[in-house]
Amino acid sequence: MRLPMKLAITYVILALIATMANLAAQDLVVRLYSGAFSIFLSILFGTAVGLVMKYVLDKRYIFCFRAQNAAHDGRTFILYSVMGLATTVIFWGMEFAFQHAFGTKEMRYLGGVIGLAIGYLTKYQLDKRYVFKVAAS
Repeated sequence: MRLPMKLAITYVILALIATMANLAAQDLVVRLYSGAFSIFLSILFGTAVGLVMKYVLDKRYIFCFRAQNAAHDGRTFILYSVMGLATTVIFWGMEFAFQHAFGTKEMRYLGGVIGLAIGYLTKYQLDKRYVFKVAAS
């Protein structure tokens, strides 16, 4: 197996792990709280959980990044998060659109999965070119 294919497979597996963590966190919030803005809060919480999970997995298994210290790791995480803002808009847009169009939890999650997949593909390119390349300098 060529290295690029192995890397792509690893990235997909890690993206699936982060996606499952995101959706599980969303489901937990909705189960615990059903009041005003429950969908928004669940998506926000799921996004935070998925972001941290994806950062930890990407830096270790995709980019083989080792921070020099906690401050360096913090700066890298901030840059990683900033690069994720546009991709989060894609993810949230798809999830909210599916919620609006279909009105069911299952379809909302499907929209989230589609949005996350598109977002992760875009995010990889941004991280490769800007986050871990700059962070390693």
